[in-house]
Amino acid sequence: MDKEYFLTKVLSCWSSFIRRVVFCVLRVGPIPTHIAVIMDGNRRYAKRKLLEEGAGHDAGAMALLNLIIYCYELGVKYITAYAFSIDNFRRKPSEVQKIMDLLKECMTVLAKIAKHHPIKVNFAGNLELLNAELRDEACKLMGATAEYSKFVVTICVCYCCTDDIVHSVEESCREKCYYHSYIGDSHDDDKDDDDKDDERHMINLVDIEKNMYMAVTPDPDILIRTGDKHRLSNFLQWQTCHSLLASLSTDWPEIGVWHLVKVVIDFQQNYDYFVRKRLQQL
Repeated sequence: MDKEYFLTKVLSCWSSFIRRVVFCVLRVGPIPTHIAVIMDGNRRYAKRKLLEEGAGHDAGAMALLNLIIYCYELGVKYITAYAFSIDNFRRKPSEVQKIMDLLKECMTVLAKIAKHHPIKVNFAGNLELLNAELRDEACKLMGATAEYSKFVVTICVCYCCTDDIVHSVEESCREKCYYHSYIGDSHDDDKDDDDKDDERHMINLVDIEKNMYMAVTPDPDILIRTGDKHRLSNFLQWQTCHSLLASLSTDWPEIGVWHLVKVVIDFQQNYDYFVRKRLQQL
């Protein structure tokens, strides 16, 4: 047993050393600021491996934590994970509960990590759809890590992009209505600035983007989807118009450091193109 433990320890140290060397080489080129992931394939993985129901989600949660560590070591500043969409509530109640239990466990792990590393944790989505206990835990963790900025982990839960857009429009309308009411009370007799007031009452791009759930992060440089799927599944359509889309054939629980390395190399090879596209947007 001691010999097996020793060999495992040696292999782990050697693997960590190789990873750090590869990351040093990658950092010679541009490193993506923000990587977003659609974690697809947990159930297929469990079925293929003949595991019990829910075991694929366990393996998927561990894969996410490993990817967070890899991104932190590489120098990526933001990582966003699509953990649970609003549509996922249509799944079997037992599976939904399993994912919620895992979410709570991940909160505990991230809270422990944040005590030793400057990691900021955000939860993006309609958190009102969570039960009160989970919602309170999420708010507590966000509050405890709010002052950190070196590395930001965003978990999208009860999220879909269409709901994000609707939420933002509603919030923008409330702000404009409040502004209109305030200006109307203050300047009832002033007719000189009517044109400017009309412009202020209009909802514009800045209003939409500042009120989105995902306003807490810049747009992703890379969007990774596993499971050999090529659709966005209502995730960050607004934010990914100039992102590198990477579809990996592996199921999510099997994603590893070399998948990340391959995607980052692809990003570096196409970096000039993406920079030009973003400059054209300005």
